Formats: sequence, C-alpha cells, structure tokens
Amino acid sequence: MPIYEYRCECGVRFEQLVQRTDAAAPGCPRCGGDTAKIPSSFALGGRADAGLSREQMPQTWKGTYGGDREYVSGLRRQWDKREKLEAHHPELAGDSRPIVAHEGRYEGNPLRAGDPGAPGHGHGHGHGHGND
Repeated sequence: MPIYEYRCECGVRFEQLVQRTDAAAPGCPRCGGDTAKIPSSFALGGRADAGLSREQMPQTWKGTYGGDREYVSGLRRQWDKREKLEAHHPELAGDSRPIVAHEGRYEGNPLRAGDPGAPGHGHGHGHGHGND
C-alpha cells in the first residue's frame, strides 16, 4: 500500500496509507475539512528542489541575519525559483491567507484570516456574551 501526503486549507500536512490509488482523499485530522494530495518530497527529489516554502522563509529581521545583503539576495533568488515551481504545481503553494495572530497561544499554529475564533476568544460563536 502506498503512502500519500495530503494538505488541508487549514495548513495541516499529513501522510496516509492508502489501500487503493483511486480512493477519496481523507478528511483533515485537525478540522475535518477537505484535503488534497500533494507530491511527496520523495517524488520531487530527482526532478526539482522545492526550496523553502513561505512558512519556512525567515519571518523576522533577525532571521535574515540583520538584513545581510548577500543572505537576502540568496533568499530572493531561492524564492524566485520557488514561485516558478508553484506556478506549475499550485498544490505546493501552501496557505497564502494573511496571518492575523502569531503570538501567545497562536505561536505554534498562527491564526489566519478566515479561521474560526479570534485572538483572546477561545471558542466559536452562536451565542451572546451578555454585553448587549
């Protein structure tokens, strides 16, 4: 039985052992949403270097070694290659929704625009809070 990699809109990536190649994609283990099969890193190994994804690129000034010109230029070249690869393989693009919260409880799993819940609010709605 082959192992396939899947990705959900919520950003989760996971592997699943599949009995049949024509089997429907499994639901997301985190949110239960629809998932899409993505090329595994093994499958891409001999054909292309996928490079760093948006999530793997440095997100802070410190991560760019204080804006080191040579390092940033190398990142830019690497990102240009990644964009071309994503244009041909959109399944590699990942979640491009803006991050609205990334600190505190969202440090390990940033809250993105459109995600349920809001910073400082630990549950969905459907009820009031007595502030009316």
